[in-house]
Order: sequence, then structure tokens, then C-alpha cells
Amino acid sequence: MAPAGLNASSVAGADGHSKAIGEESLTPQQTRIMGRWSYLLAWFGGCVSIGTFAMGSSIVGTLNLLQATVAIAIGCFVIGVALTLNGAAGYKYGIPFVVQARGAFGFAGTKFPGLVRAVPAIVWYGFQSWVGAGALNMVSVSLFGFDNLVFWFIVFQLLQIGLSVLGFQGIKWLENIGSGFILVSLTYMFFSVIDKYGDVISERLVNIEGTWGMPFWGATMLFLGIYSTMMLNVSDYSRELERGVKRGPLTTIYAMSILPCTLFMGLIGLMVSGATGIADPVQVFSSAVDNKPLLIATLLFITFAQVTTNVLNNVVPPTYVLMDVFKLSFRSAAIIVGLLAFGTFPWELIKDESAAGLQIFVQTYSAFLGPIFAVLVVDYYFIRGRNLDLGKLYDENGPYRGVNWAGIVASLVGAAVALSFSAVSWYASLIPAGLTYWLLMKNWGACRRFLDK
Repeated sequence: MAPAGLNASSVAGADGHSKAIGEESLTPQQTRIMGRWSYLLAWFGGCVSIGTFAMGSSIVGTLNLLQATVAIAIGCFVIGVALTLNGAAGYKYGIPFVVQARGAFGFAGTKFPGLVRAVPAIVWYGFQSWVGAGALNMVSVSLFGFDNLVFWFIVFQLLQIGLSVLGFQGIKWLENIGSGFILVSLTYMFFSVIDKYGDVISERLVNIEGTWGMPFWGATMLFLGIYSTMMLNVSDYSRELERGVKRGPLTTIYAMSILPCTLFMGLIGLMVSGATGIADPVQVFSSAVDNKPLLIATLLFITFAQVTTNVLNNVVPPTYVLMDVFKLSFRSAAIIVGLLAFGTFPWELIKDESAAGLQIFVQTYSAFLGPIFAVLVVDYYFIRGRNLDLGKLYDENGPYRGVNWAGIVASLVGAAVALSFSAVSWYASLIPAGLTYWLLMKNWGACRRFLDK
């Protein structure tokens, strides 16, 4: 951290103009390593979440195919707008989420939003690693007759830990190279599912009434809830994007990178689970492929997709949190995050009966992430008028020292309301949290020093 009294210009220059692999820091980012296309492809590759497949499985019998498609599209549009809004501070000032949150929560108080963000990331990390290991194990059985899922889980997790310590330079190239392969594979799987289960899909998913009521809006929240984690810490990524991208095009980049993967994965999950009742994605994808070479390619896709998603979405956020809380290097924190993912018991989350449990998991953590998102947006746009003083954001003994209880109280108020409307928890949390924060900041004397811009 910078010493007290450090001015904005000296903080801004702390990162320098060159950054070696694995040397990420919490200081303002000056060297932007991602152009528009790299940024779009990074988000595209990072959004192949097997959790999206599980959300598709969880709405079987609730929505028909058209309603599910519209629900996913609405969810992706909301995600694009939310990412643009909350990523603006990181993009403009080059600061990560944990620094952005200091004005709203205080230096000590940022542990609250940081840990709330980190826990779902580590759980998803373990879950998706287990899925990837399952695919590797099936390849191993098909080619060599070697069947040991635990072994492949350990190997796969160690591989991801090794990739994650490369930092954003490694992430950039991994995502850029993988995105084309992912798009082709998803397209192939989508049409294979329709070809194999077309009649059953028509009967069980097309020719049903479904609903456009609350369950429909609940479904839009499930699909955006997968990304409610990234909406919170989007500054960790936007700080890497080249300057000069306006809000409209940036929203389009987010929405268009997220929509294809979310649409394919969600609908594949819905169609195959509706047709077969199977929720395990490895079994589902394999059942849609009839010949061995294509089966191997499909399984390798599943494995690769977990890597691209984990290193972008589930490693970076908790890594930055550990760097902030325990003053660790990026490399050390990334290794610890990878080791923590071993303890999430992912084999329990992948069971057929777990789709409903994952739905509850998404609704619950969204109830806490939504209010924090609202607090950050209100703080940046309405309290500070999009003007931040970097010197104060990096001064541990300055006006943002300690805890800003307005941010904590507002987040808890929003979470309480959200949990009362669990089906649409993220939506329900926004106004109560944002309004509470604004009122407390304007009227609570204890928060007065945090009003300094």
C-alpha cells in the first residue's frame, strides 16, 4: 500500500509501463494489455460456465424453449449494463475491485465485500474443476482403460494453479486461443442435441405452455446470477482494457461475449435434462455424441472450457482479496485459492439431484452480491460524481480508514429484502440497498469523513 499522503499522480505511476507475467498488483493499472477484441474473447471464453448448464437443467418443466431463450437474452442484457456501470471506475482509474470498494466500505470494511465475492468463486472453482476432471477421466477410460477420477481431479487442479500464476498475460492468451474452439464445439453440441432428441424436445419443451410470470423473471435472474459475482469485481478486468472505449460499445462487448455461451449452455442443459433427466454435464454431452473421436473432442472441450472459465472468473477475484487482506503476492495468493478449491466438496454438487441445490446457491449468494453492487454504483455515480481521489484510496490512515458502516448496513438491508424474495433476489436487493446507502451517507455523522472525494 502507498504511504499516507501519497498523491494521485505518484500512485498512478506506481505500476509502471511494463508488467511481467505473474506480477499483478493492486496499484493503478497504466499498462493496458487488452484491446477490444482480446477483451471480448476473454469474456467469451470465460463465460463457458457449467453452472449455466445446471441453471438450464433447473428450469425443466417451468418454461418452454421460447421462454427460456428470452429469459437468457434478458439476463445477458442486464449483465452487460451492470458490468459497464460497475466497471467504469476500474476502467477510468485502473484500480481493482478491492481498491474501488474502499470509499464505500473503508479500508477494513472491504474485507466484507471481498470475502462475500471470494466464497462463491472458490466454490465454482472446485465445482468446475471436478467437471473438467470427470471429462478427463472419461477420455482416460476410453483411450487407456485407466479410471481414477480423484487422480485426474488433483492433476487438473494443479494444472490450473500453474496456469493461474501466469497472471493476466497468461489469461489473455489462454482465452484468445480457446474462444474459437469453444464456439465451434458449443455449436456442434447444440445441433447434435437437437438432432438426437428433437422429438422429445418438441413434446416436453416446445409444446408446453410454460409461463411469462414470476418463474420467468426468476429464470432471468438465475442466468444473470451466474455472473453476479463478476458484476461485483468487474473492475479487476476493465482495468486491463485499452483506453478510448465508450460505454455503448463496451456494453455491447459484454452482452455479445456473454450471450452466445450462455444461450448455448443454458439451452443445452434445458433440452438434454428435459429429454433424459440427466443433470451431470459430462454424461449429458457424451450422450449427444455417437462416435469415439467426436466424443473425445467433446470431452476435451468440456475440460478446456473449465480452464478458461476458472482462471478468469474464479481465480482473479479471490486472489486479489487475499492480496489485499494478507498482503500476499499475486502468485502466492493464486496458489492458495487453487488449494482452497480442493475443500469445496465438488463431488456433492455434481450429483443429479444437485441442480435444484445449485439454483438455491445462486439465489442465495446473489442476495448478498446484489446489494454490494448497488452500494458501489451509488457510491461512484451519486456520492462521488465519478470522481475519485486515488491518493485517499491508497492512504490507509486517511479519511477512508477503518469501516464505513453505511456500506455494511446498506448491504445487509438489501440482503434481508432479497432473501424475502429469493426467486428474484438480485433484482429485489438493488433499490433497498442503494437507497439506504445514499440516505446513510447523507445523514449519518459517522460517515461524514467518507464523503471526501
